[in-house]
Amino acid sequence: MTVRKRFLLAGLLLVGVVLFGASGFHYIEGWPWFDGFYMTIVTMTTVGYEETHPLSGAGKVFNSFLILAAVMTGAFLLATFTQVMVEFELDKFVGRRRMQRELAKLNNHYIICGAGRVGRTVAREFRSHGVPFVFIETNEQRAQWAQDEGMAVVVGSATREEALHEARIDHAQGLVAAVASDADNLYIVLTARGLKPDLTIVARASEEEALPKFKRAGATHVVSPYHFVGRRIARLFLRPHVLELIDNAFGSEQLDMEIEEVPVAEKSALAGKTLADAEIRQKTGVMVLAVKLGDGRMHFNPAPDVVVHPGDCLIAIGSADHLEKLASLANS
Repeated sequence: MTVRKRFLLAGLLLVGVVLFGASGFHYIEGWPWFDGFYMTIVTMTTVGYEETHPLSGAGKVFNSFLILAAVMTGAFLLATFTQVMVEFELDKFVGRRRMQRELAKLNNHYIICGAGRVGRTVAREFRSHGVPFVFIETNEQRAQWAQDEGMAVVVGSATREEALHEARIDHAQGLVAAVASDADNLYIVLTARGLKPDLTIVARASEEEALPKFKRAGATHVVSPYHFVGRRIARLFLRPHVLELIDNAFGSEQLDMEIEEVPVAEKSALAGKTLADAEIRQKTGVMVLAVKLGDGRMHFNPAPDVVVHPGDCLIAIGSADHLEKLASLANS
């Protein structure tokens, strides 16, 4: 029997005992309904008040059975309440232990600070690509949402070093500062950068004036949702077809097309060859949009004579199957 059904049954028994007692005193002793109700409450709560009216022999027998029924009903209600409390505390304990085990396994993961609209969108994108991540959230309802979705979460403030350590920042490869306050995000960036200098940090900024402050604080990239939305709206009017192509390339199901970055391994078959000699288009069917060199420089629309070196990153567009072929070629 579920806890809800047990509570419902206990409530029905309680109401039934009250009605049983009031009816018994009314019909056996001839008391008014209210006096019968009052005497039933006094009997059930064992407060020790005197009898409302003197009881006859039959009334005393009835009252004895009423006392037994009240005691059993009260015991059942107390047992149900105790069960709920024990199960609640046990679930919390088991949930904490399970979450600690999940956190201990995290490695090369991402930390998302804030489970609001931006943080949830980032999490869904990570999950769709099989990328490990963990939330840090102060709001218990949002933290519970993450747990219900099967996502790892640390309940606490990301501005505190303890929460970042619990999220295993030492083993993380990136952090997203996506809480609602620019001040909190700025403090998160400062704290995270101090704990791990080589961490990639992407910060959300509501105000454009805050963008240079985030850069000075150590953010690798800064994104302003309002600035992004404004530019997107303008492009819907000015270049709608270009925007449609970009949307399709970044996850829309209308076209089997994606834009992906593929690193070139040390012993790759592509290493040391020009793009023309590598014949990437012919072998994989993808189009190389750019080459990110190991020193950080970017070649957009690279010429056929650009040489591919180990450590470079090819940014290509194509179907998922074709991009897998490129990844296999770049790593073999």
